[in-house]
Amino acid sequence: MFMSTESPLLLLSNDDGIDSPGLRALEERLSEVGQILVAAPQLQQSAQSHRFTLASPVRAIPRGEGRFAVTGSPADAVYLGLHGLCPRRPAVVISGINRGSNLGRDILYSGTVAAATEGALAGVPALAVSLAIDLDRDRERAWDAAAELALRVVRRLLRDPLPEGTVANLNVPNRPLAEIPGMRRTRQGRGRYNVAVDVRRDSRGSPYYWLGGDRRVVGAELDTDEAWVGRGYATLTALSAERHCVEGHDLLGDWELE
Repeated sequence: MFMSTESPLLLLSNDDGIDSPGLRALEERLSEVGQILVAAPQLQQSAQSHRFTLASPVRAIPRGEGRFAVTGSPADAVYLGLHGLCPRRPAVVISGINRGSNLGRDILYSGTVAAATEGALAGVPALAVSLAIDLDRDRERAWDAAAELALRVVRRLLRDPLPEGTVANLNVPNRPLAEIPGMRRTRQGRGRYNVAVDVRRDSRGSPYYWLGGDRRVVGAELDTDEAWVGRGYATLTALSAERHCVEGHDLLGDWELE
């Protein structure tokens, strides 16, 4: 049973695993505004989207006070945190800081966004946080800048929550806070990845495949998350946990289905 308390409870998760530096940075910074409970995957779970474990048990392994490594997906971790591990209802669910951006259509694949979405589906204000790192080039990681901006968004969510079922998606450039000119409210871009299937063969001659190519931005919209992060700004985008398409519903009215 959830119990009331004056100090807000913040449920933290991610998809990079419980030992990730981004999660640690969030824990340290967000402890200023509330009690922290961490329920994060035991292992790296990037690009798992909203996968849920039903055919096998999920375990929560204690990793210190208020910290649990969950043997499942990011969505599993938040679900278990909400309904099994938290002593009371959290005030906000925060997922991140992801090692890499979640811009445009990345959100469809992202375990980071899915973890936050699981919170939103339960009616809890939710935030996904990502640091736009070039994994092949960037050696320095501005975790502190992303954690500071996440703290500012969480403070606002505690005062003025978004409508139920809404996820705030924060993307932060990989640079010191002093070099980020501001935060922009944006809409989701349409970027995607070039199709690539790299065929290789193992020592016995059997083929195996590496999937996915380089990222590309579609269109020249100036008000998208992709465009503003490309200019060095942090971006905040409101995402719906529901996938109902109003325009598509109207179009289906013209279909002859009998």
